Amino acid sequence: MRVGAFVLAAQFPGQGQGEALHRAVRTAEVAEEAGLDSVWLAEHHFVPYGVCPSAVTLAGLLLGRTRRLRVGTAVSVLPSTHPVALGEQAALLHLASGGRFTLGVGRGGPWVDLEVFGGGLEAYEKGFPESLDLLRRWLTQARVGAAGERYAFREVAVVPRPSEALDGDGSGPEVIVACTSPSSVRMAARRGLPMLLGMHCGDENKAEMVALWRSTALAAGHSPEHVAAAGHVSAGVCQIADSAADARETLLKSMPGWLRLGLDAHVTVDGRVRAMRDPVAYTELLCDLHPVGTARLAADRLAATAARTGITRFALLTEGSGDLAATEENVRRLGAEVLPRLG
Repeated sequence: MRVGAFVLAAQFPGQGQGEALHRAVRTAEVAEEAGLDSVWLAEHHFVPYGVCPSAVTLAGLLLGRTRRLRVGTAVSVLPSTHPVALGEQAALLHLASGGRFTLGVGRGGPWVDLEVFGGGLEAYEKGFPESLDLLRRWLTQARVGAAGERYAFREVAVVPRPSEALDGDGSGPEVIVACTSPSSVRMAARRGLPMLLGMHCGDENKAEMVALWRSTALAAGHSPEHVAAAGHVSAGVCQIADSAADARETLLKSMPGWLRLGLDAHVTVDGRVRAMRDPVAYTELLCDLHPVGTARLAADRLAATAARTGITRFALLTEGSGDLAATEENVRRLGAEVLPRLG
């Protein structure tokens, strides 16, 4: 089982943006010290829900600050960037870090980002498969050109090439896709790409998505060995305390205020009305679904999720208290008290 920290760089009420980013960096540093496998970095624009606008930039910093930890994006938003530019950055981080970088990509939402960065609603609603395929070609081929609906350019050399790593198998960085619907699951499966599944989903829903991925991938011609080895990632929330009541109380005191500010700040590009979750009810749901409680309860919940879904990689939000010292303690307890119970 591979357990990592999911880093949102969340700006809680009364905090500055620099404070949120400092906590994000410290989470990664402490995660390596505590023996966690990885950190996963979220990307958001123009909202306090998360104040990291470039997951690949922060990934570069954290790869330089650490020596063993894997660093992944969760996710880089493809409709808001050119897939070749993202591919170049991913190749650079893969090569410079000795293969410790994972590129997670997603479609994002129908937010005003699409207007600001020029992608438009079309990039969100229809353009993701074209962008993803161009990105994958950039990460696997020596020369790439494009003649698609959104991207068209003459063939150019891929520099640097991910396969030029001094160590590793020459396969380039791992690519993982955020999936929130059956259509996105099928799209990832047809390409044989593992999924990142969100923290709002329970085990039953995630098990259904994994089953759909497997059947679709096999039907697309991927080998049973490739399908069985797919490293899907389950996102969740983790808060360790001496009692389950204390862990829940910590999150219920802090997370609703952050969620209310962060979710309400999202603006749709076309004025469509988006119903936001009730912050208190959503926090309670996350506490019910994920490892929130004692170390034994946390280990049992992670093991149960793995047994029910077949997923053995986890990205756990540990900054739910909103406090730097409490976050560091939470990460250390996850490493010292939960990981040993998972073997």
